[in-house]
Amino acid sequence: MPCMPSKSSEPEKRILHIRVNIHLARKVVDGLDYEAFRDNHLVFYGVTRCLEIISEASRRLPDEMKARQPDIPWAEMAGAGNIYRHDYEDVQQRLVWGTVQRRFPALLAAVELELARLGPVAHTESKNGA
Repeated sequence: MPCMPSKSSEPEKRILHIRVNIHLARKVVDGLDYEAFRDNHLVFYGVTRCLEIISEASRRLPDEMKARQPDIPWAEMAGAGNIYRHDYEDVQQRLVWGTVQRRFPALLAAVELELARLGPVAHTESKNGA
């Protein structure tokens, strides 16, 4: 994973962390159906780790940024991180799979909109980081 540029502001870093981990999780599951995902513990672990990072980064985004994207379940995303970290034995493959398949497209679109608002430097930094 690439280093995040030091000249970025904290919101830029966090939104870039979210983007990188969305792309990374998608890359990990690329070409897999649910059964292959479910039965591969390393893949499940890797995607769950991406979700932990996304969750933590989302907690650190400014409220005004989250307010511009009201269709994203920010509180649910932040709360999921607690489950991944503390109640890890209760994390279900089907829920993780569903998050990647159904929630990532809208989240990635919101991230790209926010990066566009931040300007061309933030938008292009680390775009191909995963």
